[in-house]
Amino acid sequence: MGQRIEDVVVGDISSRVIAVANQKGGVGKTTTAINLGTALAATGKTVLILDLDPQGNASTGLGIEPKHRGEGSYGLVHGVPLAEVVVASAIPGLSLVPATADLAGLEIELIHMDNPQYKLRNALGLGATGGDLADRQSAHWDYVLIDCPPALGMLTVNAMVTADAVLVPLQCEFFALEGLTQLLGTVERVRRAFNPSLSIQGVVLTMFDGRNNLSGQVAQDVRAHLGELVYDTVIPRNVRVSEAPSFGRPVLLYDLQCAGAQAYVHLAGEVLKRERQLESVR
Repeated sequence: MGQRIEDVVVGDISSRVIAVANQKGGVGKTTTAINLGTALAATGKTVLILDLDPQGNASTGLGIEPKHRGEGSYGLVHGVPLAEVVVASAIPGLSLVPATADLAGLEIELIHMDNPQYKLRNALGLGATGGDLADRQSAHWDYVLIDCPPALGMLTVNAMVTADAVLVPLQCEFFALEGLTQLLGTVERVRRAFNPSLSIQGVVLTMFDGRNNLSGQVAQDVRAHLGELVYDTVIPRNVRVSEAPSFGRPVLLYDLQCAGAQAYVHLAGEVLKRERQLESVR
């Protein structure tokens, strides 16, 4: 028997906003956001996934049809109250701000706005210079996971300006470190210019194929380069993980006992452990 989601030990943790980001597409970013969110919700945490990717894959992966998405994250950035754009998922404790087709034009719209980097942060009640936890519109949830688009544009910058931390899914492929260096550079620039409290929650290796020597070499190189920032958990390349979105379900609901689902259960445990460690030093 594999590990049950409920077996992950948790403690009391304050609300946190985590951006799930990587400028490269196809690295398991949305899959990580959906399944990490599901695993956290199964431990009793309340979770909001904010779909900021115009492709809307997180919304589709949670079974939210386009006709039920309302004004979504596009409306949120344009001033619609958070409570009016949140959609309940089929998973207890997990809600979603969906992505709509309008989101595709927001990148260009933001360029012409005043202080465009802060639009999402302001929409969640944080303000351009921060705010107390009680002032957050998002304070109803223990975790807000922002699924970023596969680009280092204005939408991703908005997510990083809003977030407390960044979680980076990293595919085990040849150019992984090159792209990671670019992403970490963006995180550092955002931290210096807009959000001094921003940190890296961790880097998770995805699509690992134990039969492929390259996967092992990439994992070794990334750990040598980043050390403890890299989670112990590795997400394997798994057919069931790939199938689950077509059924509008996280893999943890589609097939909890498969290797991919079990990896996300373990990842949730690591994320919560790191959050508890951060809480203890605050």
